[in-house]
Amino acid sequence: MVTTALILGALLIVGMGTLFAVSPGRLAPLRDDAGQIIEGSLSERVTVQIGGIPQSMFIQSVDPANPVLLFLHGGPGMTEFFMETTHPTGLEQHFTMVWWEQRGAGMSFSGDIPPETMTMNQMIADTIEVADYLRDRFGQDRILLLGHSWGSYLGIQVAAEAPDRFLAYVGMAQITHQLRSEVMAHAFMTEAYRERGDDAMVRRLNAAPVSMTDGLSPAYMRLRDAAMHGLGVGQTREMRSVITGIFLPVWQMRSYTVMDKINVWRGKIWSRPFFWDDLLRDDLSARLTDFELPVYFFLGRYDHTANPDLSRAYLERINAPVKGLYTFENSAHSPIFEEPGRATAILLRDVLHGSNSLADNR
Repeated sequence: MVTTALILGALLIVGMGTLFAVSPGRLAPLRDDAGQIIEGSLSERVTVQIGGIPQSMFIQSVDPANPVLLFLHGGPGMTEFFMETTHPTGLEQHFTMVWWEQRGAGMSFSGDIPPETMTMNQMIADTIEVADYLRDRFGQDRILLLGHSWGSYLGIQVAAEAPDRFLAYVGMAQITHQLRSEVMAHAFMTEAYRERGDDAMVRRLNAAPVSMTDGLSPAYMRLRDAAMHGLGVGQTREMRSVITGIFLPVWQMRSYTVMDKINVWRGKIWSRPFFWDDLLRDDLSARLTDFELPVYFFLGRYDHTANPDLSRAYLERINAPVKGLYTFENSAHSPIFEEPGRATAILLRDVLHGSNSLADNR
């Protein structure tokens, strides 16, 4: 017993030592193909006062004079910079990429955040304040805004509220009416697993109801991610497990401290209840259709987290100076990470220039 306890204690010490060793909380500098630091490049972690509290972001660019692209992560409360380690986009080669971690999420999580500030109005105000900080710091009158999933629910409302701050808005996996999307996903997954002959999963889905009247059952929420990833229609086309696809990559990130990594999960759990019910029930296509800036949607063909058919129908209802719809044929929920080359080409050729020459609806 003593020997076993000593071995377990030693393993725990080694494990903790390894965790701290891979958690310095610093971004690596950007390097060229020869491994040399790119002169004049930017790769830093920044904390500024936003909405009365400290909020943090990663900023990377080979040239800080490049157009600023502000990325709004999903969730609510789930950061996404870890995806750059598993699915690098290379966007820092063309843009000044800003990976802001929102109020109550990741590096911006704190137990001192007043719960009463966790409102949609405050999140919109925070985003505008971050945009103003970036516009002032980098001397750009307008920047690009890209929202993913929950970030698209936030981002499209920011775009409507403050169009003068942005060159364009890009919604990736654009939320439209999330409860309807979940109902459609449940029906799709039940039929897909039935066709596979997976009777056990069909029974589990049938015992985990979803409806427009009663919402999402607790049983469905426990089953949802595993069922989606089993079909390749979740976060990415090839992701099969939240553990290997999200949990472990977050713990392996060197740009986070150990406390940052803990706060990623604290923030996800804490933030979600403030927004989830409203996110589910809100039908954006019924109340938000007029925009004074170009609007672009990046949709994954295999996405059943945010149904692309709903997003397409939403874009048809939108009035904007320019509209662009782009279907990514090999993607699920995360097109810029799954097909970064095509996403970059669209951003450079269409989005930056107010065009839709590459769009499905050109």
